[in-house]
Amino acid sequence: MTTANKITVVRILMIPAFVTMAIYYGESIQEGARAEWMRFTAIAIFLIAAVSDGLDGYVARHYKQRSALGAILDPIADKGLLLSAIITLSISNWSEIDPEYGRFPAWFPVLVITRDAVILVGAGVLHMLNGKVHVKPSWTGKVATVLQMAAIAWVMLQLRFLSLLYVVLAAGIFTFISGIIYVSDGIRQLQVEGHAHATRH
Repeated sequence: MTTANKITVVRILMIPAFVTMAIYYGESIQEGARAEWMRFTAIAIFLIAAVSDGLDGYVARHYKQRSALGAILDPIADKGLLLSAIITLSISNWSEIDPEYGRFPAWFPVLVITRDAVILVGAGVLHMLNGKVHVKPSWTGKVATVLQMAAIAWVMLQLRFLSLLYVVLAAGIFTFISGIIYVSDGIRQLQVEGHAHATRH
């Protein structure tokens, strides 16, 4: 258990704390007694968790603490934070003035979860059939992650200079495209190993 991994574990433990604060804040709005301290606490937890993502990576590289455990824990922490925020902000409304700015439309978490599930299952199939998996990060996947974070910020900070729907649509489009790219790459890897097409005679 290296220092980098300890930071990652703390980051994972922050996820339920964030979800709890986010849900309770949504409930306080419904009850007509909004508890702003819950909102600020949820935002602070999310920001600390997001910033510590870079910190544990820096510590792992700088002090040569890269490990097999870290390679497993880090993506769990990353995806866990993003998915928990997207799901929570889909079921809990953060705006009493305009509900359209207080939560995500139902299709958004469904799309994000489906893409990640397909990638996970695909990686498992590749590992079983090929014995190895090469996941090449695509620029569309990185843009999708940035836009998902932006959509979360739009709800939590209640930003209004651009409609939340536009931000969510942009995030949704890049999430879908990146999913198609990952699936296509997986099929290509299967074809290279001869699993995805019939043998020619």
